[in-house]
Amino acid sequence: MEERHPTSTALEYLNPSYWDERFSKEEKYEWFKDYSHFRHLIQPHLTPHSSVLELGCGNSQMSEDLYKDGTTNITCIDLSSIAVDNMQKRLLSRGLRDIKVLQADMLELPFDDECFDLVIEKGTMDVLFVDSGDPWNPKPETISKVMATLKGVHRVLKANGTFISITFGQPHFRRPIFNAADFSWSVEYTSFGETFHYFVYVLKKGQRSSYEDIQLKRFEAPRINLFHEELESEDFAFRINVDELNN
Repeated sequence: MEERHPTSTALEYLNPSYWDERFSKEEKYEWFKDYSHFRHLIQPHLTPHSSVLELGCGNSQMSEDLYKDGTTNITCIDLSSIAVDNMQKRLLSRGLRDIKVLQADMLELPFDDECFDLVIEKGTMDVLFVDSGDPWNPKPETISKVMATLKGVHRVLKANGTFISITFGQPHFRRPIFNAADFSWSVEYTSFGETFHYFVYVLKKGQRSSYEDIQLKRFEAPRINLFHEELESEDFAFRINVDELNN
């Protein structure tokens, strides 16, 4: 039976030893809900031949679900060696040898330029914001880490590749970062959830018309009612903690 991890304070998420300890005890956990809630948003950007990179896989089953949906060229990374070791063992036990799992830092991606069709992260970048200070004017060290991550993602994406970010980050906070002149991607987003909103950003490399401060475009997606789940998950506590730190 899956062990529920005690509610944690958001600042603990910045400590690598917290994740090692957690992953040594916890079999699986899905930040911002499982793949079934995002499948309809991810699949239009995939083909059976797509190469996919997942940032901060932790103990999520998203890579397995993508594989079952027909995408087999998948690479997952995580900073925690324990998470990586556990994921490798789990995938091997389920006969999923094709999924690669590597220990790596998303701030310094160890991959060649333009080698992935899709990069996806689910709550991983949010960790960088838990001690960011004023959300309208984040600390320089926060911006430096976020930009390092995004520049790495932009670099490893193929021409016309796609970056999907699933996050609590609201458009008016993420817009200045995604629209930085360093990037050639267009940006669209949608949201779902009843009491608390999750945002899904779709960034398409090479489709930005200029480096001007463009508006984010919203696209509509089917509504999914998560109310009952939201009140019982650690995502709820994470949202409260981040909001408190930013107020």
